[in-house]
Amino acid sequence: MKMNIPTIDFSEVNGDNRARALSVLHDACLNWGFFMIENHGIEEAVLEKVKLLVNTHYDETMKDKFYDSEMAKNLGKIQLFDVDWESTFFISHKPTSNISRFPNISDHLCKAMEEEYIPQLVMIAEKLAELMCENLGLQKTHIKQLFNGTIGPSVGTKVAKYPECPRPELVRGLREHTDAGGIILLLQDDKVPGLEFQKDGQWFKIPPSKNNAIFVNIGDQIEVLTNGKYKSVLHRVLAEKEGSRLSIATFYNPASDAVVSPAAEALYPGGYRFEDYLKFYNTTKFGDKEKRFGSMKNM
Repeated sequence: MKMNIPTIDFSEVNGDNRARALSVLHDACLNWGFFMIENHGIEEAVLEKVKLLVNTHYDETMKDKFYDSEMAKNLGKIQLFDVDWESTFFISHKPTSNISRFPNISDHLCKAMEEEYIPQLVMIAEKLAELMCENLGLQKTHIKQLFNGTIGPSVGTKVAKYPECPRPELVRGLREHTDAGGIILLLQDDKVPGLEFQKDGQWFKIPPSKNNAIFVNIGDQIEVLTNGKYKSVLHRVLAEKEGSRLSIATFYNPASDAVVSPAAEALYPGGYRFEDYLKFYNTTKFGDKEKRFGSMKNM
């Protein structure tokens, strides 16, 4: 199904229409778990450069390797389990960057990500965190301070291509899951679809982003610190027969030593290190998040 996704004009958050922007954000976090941001302030040239460089990197260094993989060669021949039809790598930005250690990544891509794109994206994430706190009646720095721990927030980017798939009915691009972390900001393809989110028990198609709008969704840690008021949402990526979908998802997460618990104004039982949650999440990512939360409480 298609839907009208909540859309926030980010230019309004400090203007005369601030109340409207806050209202849209609150409703989106409360009832949807995801939304679009327009007029976010990142220059179109920067976003187009990042997308071009990532696509070039995939074409030159990843595409042939993907189609030569056992999964791709055996699609339709044997039954595949626990696999996703994606070609991906993960870059850590904060507290330290590892992008320079990736083989074959050009200096142009490193510079575009680390100097031009990610710093602006972190500012947007921190602003969203402030606005969420304002809507929830918390001190505006509450989420940022909690995420900082002792070493600052964890910021990383999952760079993914979902290649053309000859038998999309046999495999998911990415299986159903919620995200482990905090605030996820997605720069996605402007032509190829595939992303779907669940709302009210139904799957809804998220269309390709036009005009370089940024798609945002809430992770598990926002659900916990708001005591379930703002919920993370199941989502997935379908494999597509025509076109390779681009996905550049940046995660604004708690520091590994950040102790995550509900604000006193909310109250979800617990208090645990994000590092411990992440270890548990990595083995239960495609399972029921409620059981995951319950296990963390018992721990």
